[in-house]
Amino acid sequence: MTGKLFWTDPYQTTLTTTVARVDGQQLWLQDTIFYAFSGGQESDAGTIAGWPVELAEKQGQDIVYTLPPGHGLTAGAQVTVAIDWPRRYRLMRLHFAAELTLETIYRDFAGVEKIGAHIAADKARIDFALPEPITPHLPAITARVQRLIDTDSEIVSAFSDIEAERRYWEVPGYCRVPCGGTHLRRTGEVGRIALKRKNIGKGKERVEITLLDDAPC
Repeated sequence: MTGKLFWTDPYQTTLTTTVARVDGQQLWLQDTIFYAFSGGQESDAGTIAGWPVELAEKQGQDIVYTLPPGHGLTAGAQVTVAIDWPRRYRLMRLHFAAELTLETIYRDFAGVEKIGAHIAADKARIDFALPEPITPHLPAITARVQRLIDTDSEIVSAFSDIEAERRYWEVPGYCRVPCGGTHLRRTGEVGRIALKRKNIGKGKERVEITLLDDAPC
């Protein structure tokens, strides 16, 4: 099982670790800081031993990385893993902005169902099954989410089940939500956000979340 240090410290940008296994272009690491696509959050970008990672995929409780042909790495080799930090940090900020938006919409619309989500480095989106347009409600939703961000509250991120690798985030006094992504330390790191509605079909609503400023720290 790959040791996932991006949960221990999501702010760590480099790591020296050992190659556990190699199969052609694919390799497995003993430990990693390189997040693989999961729960709608895109994979990190970066390198292993200087080679660009072409693909990062979850494989049970392991993560498999695809490198270019001819990387020449073998099991037991010591390698340095480096991630694109500006990209990771934007993903973390947008991820948490999306989580707060989702929780706020859940509280405002009884019985609303999330039917999709995606967090990229330029924007995040959440799709809902809703019989009415959400547009008239977006200013109030945006204001409530921004107030939560501006409280600069602590964000707790931990395991609910270590063996099964189930995790959660929690803002004490607000909510606890199951989630295995990479999380910020404080809500204020999100900064200012904007919400926009996009029509994706009858009975479906998409809310897009963007960041309005650079990283606040």
